[in-house]
Amino acid sequence: MRFGLLGEKLGHSYSPELHAFFGDYDYELFEVAPGDLGDFLRERDFQGLNVTIPYKTTVHDICEHLTEAAEAIGSVNTVVKQPDGTLLGDNTDAAGFEGMVWKSRVRVLGRKCLVLGSGGASLAVRYVLNKLGAGQVVVISRSGEDNYDNLDKHKDASVIVNTTPVGMYPKTGTAPVDLRDFPQCEGVLDIIYNPARTALIQQAEALGIPCLGGLYMLVEQARCASQVFTGKPLPAIRSKEAYSVMSRRKDNRILIGMPGSGKSTVGRILAERLGRPFVDCDTELEKHLGMTAGDYILKAGEEDFRAQETAMLAQLGKESGLVIATGGGCVTRPENYPLLHQNGTIIFLERELSKLPKKGRPLSLRGNLQDMYTIRLPMYRRFADLIVPNDGDPEAVAKNVEEAYEHFSD
Repeated sequence: MRFGLLGEKLGHSYSPELHAFFGDYDYELFEVAPGDLGDFLRERDFQGLNVTIPYKTTVHDICEHLTEAAEAIGSVNTVVKQPDGTLLGDNTDAAGFEGMVWKSRVRVLGRKCLVLGSGGASLAVRYVLNKLGAGQVVVISRSGEDNYDNLDKHKDASVIVNTTPVGMYPKTGTAPVDLRDFPQCEGVLDIIYNPARTALIQQAEALGIPCLGGLYMLVEQARCASQVFTGKPLPAIRSKEAYSVMSRRKDNRILIGMPGSGKSTVGRILAERLGRPFVDCDTELEKHLGMTAGDYILKAGEEDFRAQETAMLAQLGKESGLVIATGGGCVTRPENYPLLHQNGTIIFLERELSKLPKKGRPLSLRGNLQDMYTIRLPMYRRFADLIVPNDGDPEAVAKNVEEAYEHFSD
């Protein structure tokens, strides 16, 4: 049987991994240009499809049969070829988003909700919000009556849901709205799942607003789609299991700490234990610069070196499933935090000052190491999700990092 995901640009889709978790069937990525969509659907060389941007409403209009949910929503994200060759359109986005709402514990009943975007996913989100008793659901689009130029009319919104691709991989770091414009906001949901924490979600975190990214929605809709594909029931607990597995699998482990704190040594061991790639930022940066960090700092200055480092972190932070050892001074630039946090858990390897080596470390050779440690220590702690002492055997420290992460992510 042939199943897969249909979209225009699919990039780093998690769907094949998810469907491998839920069912025993082949699952492919069908990246189809708009001009070729008609031919692709007419050939019907598939048993079932998930549908993503920008084809959800188009496929809805092509399907010969629709489930009650798909008809009510006006959008299709799951298609099954019937025995007679006709297409049955369903919408499991609705079940996925409803699961996301319950997972987030964001209260919808009686609240004014802003839905950013008016595409196929937005239709499913609105359907669920109304089903759950939202007090008012307002759609913000680029050219509609309610748009991004008159958001001040809706500053009393309680819940904001992003269904646009703004902030999605690879164009991370941007947000469709500024949450400071919504002083009554008490919940933010972003259906984007890559990165795990969009700029919108990170701002919500910083403001203390309950929030959740889109991975749980993706997982739950995939479970429901798998049931449609195979006709076999899958218990809801499978979504919780898949979410836990996918969250850990995609989450970068990012090591920060003073020069000489053991980030590279522990990072390599940790990567080997986890079976994932290891990246040493200092090594990669020196390859890019064509010289050692010390030589570059002497040539161009520390400020220019830090800017080069930030540019590298901007690229690495978008990736998933890595172990990353950062340079000791990355915490001196606050803008590096969201770059690392978007797809990672940040772990501070804390080592006693007396155990920090100075040999071959250009910035620690200048001035007083004690002064550097005193200045940077609060910076490391502000960046860190976890603090793990590095005061012994690197193998033992790597194990401690792994155990601390498992406890943290439960």
